[in-house]
Amino acid sequence: MYVFFEDDGQLKAGTILSELPSSLQVELPSARRLKIRSDRVMLRFAAPSAAEALSEAQRLRAELDLDFLWEACADTEFGFEELARDYFGAASSPPQAMAMAIALFSAPMYFYKKGRGRYRKAPLDALTAARASLERKAREAAQIEVWQQELREKKMPAALYDKLSMLLYAPDKASLEYKAFWGACEALKMHPAVLAQACGALPSTHEYHFNRFLAQMFPRGTAFPSYGVLPECPDLPFDDVQAITIDDSTTTEFDDAFSMRVLADGKTEIGLHIACPALAMAHGTPLDAMARGRLSTVYMPGRKITMLPDAVIDEFTLAAGKTPAALSLYVTLDEDGAPLAQETRLNRISVAANLRLDEIDETFTREAAPNEPAHTETLRVLWRFAQHRTNVRGKEETPRTEFSFYVDWDAAPEGVVSILPRLRGAALDRLVAECAIFVNNRWGQWLADRNIAAIYRVQNNSRVKMSTRPDEHQGLGVSHYIWATSPLRRYTDLVNQRQLLAAVRDETPTFKANDSELLAIVADFEAVYRQYGEFQSDMERYWCLRWLLQEKAESAVAIVTRENNARLRDIPLNITLPDLPNTLTPGTPIQVALGHVDLLFSAVEARFLHSLPPAGEKERQSSDGE
Repeated sequence: MYVFFEDDGQLKAGTILSELPSSLQVELPSARRLKIRSDRVMLRFAAPSAAEALSEAQRLRAELDLDFLWEACADTEFGFEELARDYFGAASSPPQAMAMAIALFSAPMYFYKKGRGRYRKAPLDALTAARASLERKAREAAQIEVWQQELREKKMPAALYDKLSMLLYAPDKASLEYKAFWGACEALKMHPAVLAQACGALPSTHEYHFNRFLAQMFPRGTAFPSYGVLPECPDLPFDDVQAITIDDSTTTEFDDAFSMRVLADGKTEIGLHIACPALAMAHGTPLDAMARGRLSTVYMPGRKITMLPDAVIDEFTLAAGKTPAALSLYVTLDEDGAPLAQETRLNRISVAANLRLDEIDETFTREAAPNEPAHTETLRVLWRFAQHRTNVRGKEETPRTEFSFYVDWDAAPEGVVSILPRLRGAALDRLVAECAIFVNNRWGQWLADRNIAAIYRVQNNSRVKMSTRPDEHQGLGVSHYIWATSPLRRYTDLVNQRQLLAAVRDETPTFKANDSELLAIVADFEAVYRQYGEFQSDMERYWCLRWLLQEKAESAVAIVTRENNARLRDIPLNITLPDLPNTLTPGTPIQVALGHVDLLFSAVEARFLHSLPPAGEKERQSSDGE
């Protein structure tokens, strides 16, 4: 005896080996044995064999017209055997009944299953919609095949090119373009960016990395929405100091400036002046919302995405020849540069010059002499102050080499990069850093003393973090430290500036301690600022690789940093060296060979050549040779 039954979503036939009231032991034509429940049996028959019956049923099923069956059957519920008798005749054979069962079972669009072997035909409107869906899917499958054929030929279909950003950075898996593009990637075993590049759709590797960042952090683009008319600043007292700024040559947002003058009593006064956009950016305004959304200016070699619109920056930047509003900390010094008194004022100042780091020598560190560059005496007084502050803090910075990136976009279609070393911790760096630390320390302590909330930078036996509670910054050696010197570039500084303005004006501050919005700003800023920093590091690595290609570098000197890793001496590029001997300690100079540079994945092939003598040893050997 044979049975036709349903098992695991399939219709099968087999020979009965044994039977119990609730189950059967069945052998399939493949010789596999199954134990099935009795209620899964749809048909029992004595002949032909299970294999023959199933083969004949599948042949007959291919001849059945589903549209005809749907038209022929009644609107009421029916069984497959009933429909088989109506179609094949009253004496339908087991293979014919099985063929009908297979047809109904495999056509859920036409027939709804109502029980074991029982069905009801689908309503006309449902069938019509299902047919339309099938036709649409067929058209879509054909379109996908056309696109994939073009991709296999390394051609980017126009429809996919228009949605390349979505395909590479924020895939919509339900779209036809995604299914075609990623299907082609799988078939060709290629990374999406590699396929796009092979199809000529990525003419610039720089734009690939930049646009990936924009898709993640600026999905609506970098243009600023309308914010109305910039409010006029209130009338402020004018202080005719000759302030100077000290910045990198690419800086356009001048947040901080410095001044010096001799008072009537012969004492020297320095002014530490901070741009004051908070005067026109009240909390909760559209302009504030834009800054709150970005939280910081984004920096990268050759480009930046500013936190504030150009019109706002132009209004408040401390540019030479202007008399902008400033929040100023005036400090009276003794002859050794030690602070004697201080006062915070809201005023307008005169900006005499925007000095550039690479244009200032260290004349200010020596005694006065004739024909010195302009503003040298101001720098000299600030330098004495900075030296005193370094001694007070007891945290003199260890000199280290940093690198500045400059991209000339006009020199080549994708730019030419210059990577210049600069000794961090030199006199000018110390001067600027000590002034900034002093301002941020004193203003932080001032707000804390007045019980006015602020966003602090703290470090207490842990990593540096933002906090709304004042605490020491052990790394800097100060009891209080806020960020308040870059309100054009960081939202935390802008928030702190509002709190400072409230203190200066003796007004109610925007935020109270433990304000939920203030806590949210801290959390959002730390997360976004970290992402911006990671992107900047990624782009600096990219431009280091571009520099290798640009200079046609085949080998370089590197310094061992840790196991299988080193850092190039002349540019800030970390490389992996699988063959680096584990006997070489960190700090050892080595010669490395450079191979293939992959700009899409920001990677370079490198291998160890040999170690080099330390710099001092090399100089001694050279001297001995003479």
